[in-house]
Amino acid sequence: MSYIVYDLEMTVRRKKGQVAEIIEIGAVKVELVEGVPQITGTFQSFVRPVIAPQLTADTTSFTGITQQDVSTAGTLPEVLRSFVEWIGPDESYLCAWGPDDQRQLVQECRQYGISTDWIANHNNLQKMLSKAFKLEKHQQLGLKPALEKLELPFSGSHHRALDDALNTAQILVKLFDKLQFRRNKISQEAKIESEVVYKTDHFENLPFAGLAGLFLNQKAPHRDE
Repeated sequence: MSYIVYDLEMTVRRKKGQVAEIIEIGAVKVELVEGVPQITGTFQSFVRPVIAPQLTADTTSFTGITQQDVSTAGTLPEVLRSFVEWIGPDESYLCAWGPDDQRQLVQECRQYGISTDWIANHNNLQKMLSKAFKLEKHQQLGLKPALEKLELPFSGSHHRALDDALNTAQILVKLFDKLQFRRNKISQEAKIESEVVYKTDHFENLPFAGLAGLFLNQKAPHRDE
């Protein structure tokens, strides 16, 4: 079992009618090594937007991602093929900070006609931290305040996908014994996530076994090991 902590960067929307598109995916793989959670791999790729190919000044200012970064990158279907191959065919938990990245990922997968079966066992680490510390619902902490609360250093640049994923993974590792990870799956009918939960002793229609075949007709971009 692995824990995939991922983060997305999107184009910035300032005007009505503008559509946010994923322009970077960063992820960290956490696995138990002799019973201790450790970071065992990373993934990073820029994504070329197609609805609005030209990045705005607001997007570059907010994320630090340049037009050159995305112009030479693969499109989302191409990058996701590389991403799911990096995750591997074994069962994993997908973990993100807050609900926004899951919502954006599901929305764009459906827009491209990509199966969302692989977006399974998704967990919101921000919500899990709040539950672990018995915070009120309105006390959801941002990533930096959460790191400060746990006396963990923030490293890298905020609003860069791999850096944010690495910082989020620090929280997962630090709180690992206090977190309860859920098994779940995305419903095509539901806006985000169904309430159908896998049984713990047996898995039917396990989505991870077919990850590598989801994007067979797409070209895979570069990935970091």
